[in-house]
Amino acid sequence: MPDPTAPMIESVLLASARVLTFEQERPLTNASAFFFAREQRLFLVTSRHVVLDAPTRHFPDRIEIELHIDRSNLARSTGFSIPLYRKRKSVWRTGRDGTGDVDVAVIELQRAALPATALYCAFTPQHLADPLTQIELGTSLLVVGFPLGFHDTLHHMPVARHAVVASSFGLRFQGEGYFLTDARTHRGTSGAPVVMRIAAPAEHHRDLPWMLLGVHSARLDVGTRDIKLDEALGLNCAWYADILLTLTSD
Repeated sequence: MPDPTAPMIESVLLASARVLTFEQERPLTNASAFFFAREQRLFLVTSRHVVLDAPTRHFPDRIEIELHIDRSNLARSTGFSIPLYRKRKSVWRTGRDGTGDVDVAVIELQRAALPATALYCAFTPQHLADPLTQIELGTSLLVVGFPLGFHDTLHHMPVARHAVVASSFGLRFQGEGYFLTDARTHRGTSGAPVVMRIAAPAEHHRDLPWMLLGVHSARLDVGTRDIKLDEALGLNCAWYADILLTLTSD
């Protein structure tokens, strides 16, 4: 039974997780992730380049996420370490399409290994956009993550940045598997969920009334931009979230 004295927390904040990457015990980078559940299985979703990025020689062998462990005291948390390889084989899944690697990775979590009191929320396939849903240009979105590792360090909560749909949703921008958002983002936001509020949530959306549209990947820039004269575009790539149906299938 829920504690009536516990603070009310936006569920989408509990669906996001802060990621730290490590090589052995050496800390490498900060990133973002979120939970995705499919039937009885639980996954952690982030960007592929968080777990492997050859061009920058980023080769972590484990990650660590922070979990809340007390509903009545959100200042209590614990670190949960996740190996990225077992017997020299990756435990994370990623995919490819006609243009190359998809910048999304999923890691299956064993629920029994999590702390018994772990507090989190998870998106499900029911939170993905129906192919017939019309999502207009300029639709308001949130990107919920940990820019530059910044967050509420007392309560271990992410922050949300406002974004809007900046390209035709449903079309693969320039043939790639993502759409564009217009938002101010930073390093560390990679892997954050890109969500849209559900105005009239159905019963199965009441606990998490957000539609999961994408996985934030990176800022988009153009090679011809004059760094001294031209501001950055402020545009970002968000990989379509329906890739999760493929990556979490048996």
